[in-house]
Amino acid sequence: MLTIPALVSRSVESFADLPAFGFVDAQPMTFADCDRTVRETSYSLSGLGVKPGDRVGILSENMPNWAIAYLATTTMGAVAVPILPDFSEVELANIIEHAGVRLIFVSRRLAPKIAELKNITKITLDDFSGLPEADGTAPATAGTPAEDDLAAIIYTSGTTGNSKGVMLTHKNIASNVEAARPIAEMVPGECMVSILPLSHTYECTIGMLVPFSAGVCVYYLEKPPSPTVLMPALEKIKPHLMLSVPIFIEKIYRSRVAPKLQGSPVLRLACKVPALRKILHRAAGKKVMAVFGGRLHFFGIGGAAVAPDVERFLRDAGFPYAVGYGLTETAPLLAGCGPNDTVFRSTGPALEGVEIRVAQPDADTGEGEIQARGPNIMRGYYRDDERTAESFTEDGWFRTGDLGTIDERGRVFIKGRLKNMILGPNGENIYPEEIEAVINAKPLVADSLVMQKGSELVALVNLNIDAFKEYLGEMSANVTDEVDRLRAEAEVFLGDLRDKVNAELRSYSRITRFIPQIEPFEKTPTMKIKRYLYESRHGAT
Repeated sequence: MLTIPALVSRSVESFADLPAFGFVDAQPMTFADCDRTVRETSYSLSGLGVKPGDRVGILSENMPNWAIAYLATTTMGAVAVPILPDFSEVELANIIEHAGVRLIFVSRRLAPKIAELKNITKITLDDFSGLPEADGTAPATAGTPAEDDLAAIIYTSGTTGNSKGVMLTHKNIASNVEAARPIAEMVPGECMVSILPLSHTYECTIGMLVPFSAGVCVYYLEKPPSPTVLMPALEKIKPHLMLSVPIFIEKIYRSRVAPKLQGSPVLRLACKVPALRKILHRAAGKKVMAVFGGRLHFFGIGGAAVAPDVERFLRDAGFPYAVGYGLTETAPLLAGCGPNDTVFRSTGPALEGVEIRVAQPDADTGEGEIQARGPNIMRGYYRDDERTAESFTEDGWFRTGDLGTIDERGRVFIKGRLKNMILGPNGENIYPEEIEAVINAKPLVADSLVMQKGSELVALVNLNIDAFKEYLGEMSANVTDEVDRLRAEAEVFLGDLRDKVNAELRSYSRITRFIPQIEPFEKTPTMKIKRYLYESRHGAT
């Protein structure tokens, strides 16, 4: 049976005495502990009247009890509704109403965000206060979910401004767990540190359920993963596996590795010779491995494409990175491979049981929309038949909205989002993501966003302010003067930077103007810039 209860039962039977979930600085619960707590929580939910098919919300930062709440809800046949902590109070109210949530697990820290909501039972997730004490007997209202029963509704933050409730069945999720598990070559008793939000499908499926299915312990941080919190945790746990979004490893490279290699004229010159570059990268890679505790054999990167210069470093360094590709709608993984099988700029081949095709490929480039079908494809969008229909082709393939190619060995190469693609003056396909990767590789650049304004390509560029101040020298103590000078100096700096970037771009994709973006970009939980916000502000087309 491809269901979450079947997954839990198998893992508890196989790994009963091994650690399953815990905080970094606390004793983790074993798989047997987890099973007992999940059962007790399910019984308590039944005591509150929760029945199969009822929607149960989870609004919390990461913690072991998040996993317990999710497993207790789904194993009894109810539907989990994980909600991103970053949603506003209005968004939370809309989601809870839209999903028909009747009970919600909420952490103490986030409880004030739903304090005004009535007619909903609230359970404090930190200690499960509010749940009636279970008497240990199986609830009469509990059910054993079937493969096609709904397991979760995931409300995406998206980059379009409109959240959608993605309906995932037990088969969607469990089949993805089964197909993804072999990629990481996990060994029972190993461990990982979680740094991504569990309310996102990527971390929930790949970062929680996959390790749980393999006897691997997941450790959670009690505070946001800032360097002062994460570095001691990595040193203590020494994880064998981790999951990340690109910006995490890109920051490590740009703050710790690139400045040392580019700061010396000799090393800068050496990096232009491939053989010498690999030697230098290999040496730097050992230091990066040490940051993660020295035992890492799998570092999964998903959510967006990793920058080409950073991926080149990872390959040269022998760092055990792996790339995956998917969407919330695909539970989430569509394609991926392990560290030993990565190919530069590819997300790897389709998962076992998943089919991927390129629709209407361009005759010259082979590029077209990536479409998929398989047991992991969502049932549809909750209470939104119109958008559900738009997401599938007439012959039943899911439209990903991503443009890419597939090579002769079935490896997928993603070029960018279909909705982001810009048509050049002579019909050329311009992918903003590729230009942004060139810009972001430059010193002092924190992030960038490329868009079309009229007939021109412009780029908003957010500089690393601290590094830029150091570059400029001592700044004025007057805050207003400092901001004004920052903006003025940034415009001068970006003018020079534009020339350097354009020298690396094709003529039809060169940037006309660089615009300083003083404040950091607003981003989704997977650290993608919310493009729609900036395109509307700048009148982009």
